[in-house]
Amino acid sequence: MSACAVVVDGASTGSDSKKLRVEEALPSRVIHIRRLPTEAMDAEVLALGLPFGKVTNILTLRGKNQAFLEMGTEEAAITMVNYYNTVPPHVRNSPVYVQFSNHKELKTDAARQDTSTHGSEVQDVLAAASSPVLRIIIDNMFYPVTLDVLQQIFSKFGTVMKIITFTKNNQFQALLQYSDPVQAQHAKLALDGQNIYNSCCTLRIDFSKLVNLNVKYNNDKSRDYSRPELPAGDSQPTLDPSVAAALSKDYPPLLCKIPGALNPLSAAAAAAAAAGRVALPGQAGSGGVLLASNLNEEMVTPQSLFTLFGVYGDVQRVKILYNKKDSALIQMCDPSQAQLAMSHLNGQKMYGKIIRVTLSKHQSVALPRDGLDDQGLTKDFTNSSLHRFKKPGSKNFQNIFPPSATLHLSNVLQDVTEEDLRLLFSNTGGTVKAFKFFQDRKMALIQMSTVEEAIQALIDLHNYNMGANQHLRVSFSKSTI
Repeated sequence: MSACAVVVDGASTGSDSKKLRVEEALPSRVIHIRRLPTEAMDAEVLALGLPFGKVTNILTLRGKNQAFLEMGTEEAAITMVNYYNTVPPHVRNSPVYVQFSNHKELKTDAARQDTSTHGSEVQDVLAAASSPVLRIIIDNMFYPVTLDVLQQIFSKFGTVMKIITFTKNNQFQALLQYSDPVQAQHAKLALDGQNIYNSCCTLRIDFSKLVNLNVKYNNDKSRDYSRPELPAGDSQPTLDPSVAAALSKDYPPLLCKIPGALNPLSAAAAAAAAAGRVALPGQAGSGGVLLASNLNEEMVTPQSLFTLFGVYGDVQRVKILYNKKDSALIQMCDPSQAQLAMSHLNGQKMYGKIIRVTLSKHQSVALPRDGLDDQGLTKDFTNSSLHRFKKPGSKNFQNIFPPSATLHLSNVLQDVTEEDLRLLFSNTGGTVKAFKFFQDRKMALIQMSTVEEAIQALIDLHNYNMGANQHLRVSFSKSTI
């Protein structure tokens, strides 16, 4: 009898010994789902796993009301099981049970095909979910929706690379490409069916069969954010800014978290948020304060946390805890920035230690009482000139990337040489692997040997005074040299 059969039989017969074997199953990429409603669709089963990462296979046993999902990594499977152990998932309003399978991978053979729905339909679902391109239709479009509005909404879920808008069958539609298929999955799960403005402009989202968009012009109809040098081409004038401002005031957009502008989010989308992967608009308890723990208490300072977390939002205040100096509270400008920082920095190495970043129950970070010396553990950055995102429409909004070994340098002093910059970055304790100047020599890419070294270099050298009161700007790059 196969391991798969043991798990299924144990779950369905109630055998104590077999139940014990199920409960003691070690972590595996394969997830066993029980008590599915008979009418559950494969896409609904798939949606249980997608918020946590790529799903590489699915097997649905309709006669037994069970299914198996194979995740792309064991880490994704562990995150999924841990979350659903805390918040039981529901399919069609019925609770379902999630646990690890004894299988290490999911093999579907001809014998199983007869009793399951695994076939071309499921392969189509899996194939669609592996595309980074979404097809977006706007229903009930009583007010204009611009390309910039779409970019603002969808960039909450990942790096938007390209957008093409067009009208088909008298409906406004768009194709939007993310840098990663998982980001597209998160966006679809969280945004499908939502209203951009109160009671109108409803998003209908599907995966596109395209895997890459070819954008020829950067204008109000199409945009390639990775190629700012593209020509504008022929385009209709964009929406008058005063009109757009009036619309935003009278009909608050999806991003403003106004009750009534949001339909209830799916359980899977909520699961993604709990896993720290997706920012959910308007969810109670999701303040803008983060708790960072497992910090190197000998090295960490409020300034270093401000610089690193400031890559993903405007840090307002930082407090290293007096009685637990390996932990700190970091207050971001808003909850979406907090979610973004958490999703990118949780699990990264800082000063030799893997840091943990979670949402804090605090709604703000309190400053020390007047006259109280807290040894410089609390710092207020509210009025800092180093905030990257305080200017509306700043290009920094389009250049938010996960920590990477390659750093983007800008505001480089004109007479600074490659050797100068190599030496400067080597002095942060890392090894420079590669370097490339941009044509105007005001910007450059520099590649360190590890992500940890790049994080250290960014902390040490962002805002470094290069002379003549010109300060170097450092950020993570999506490029490699």
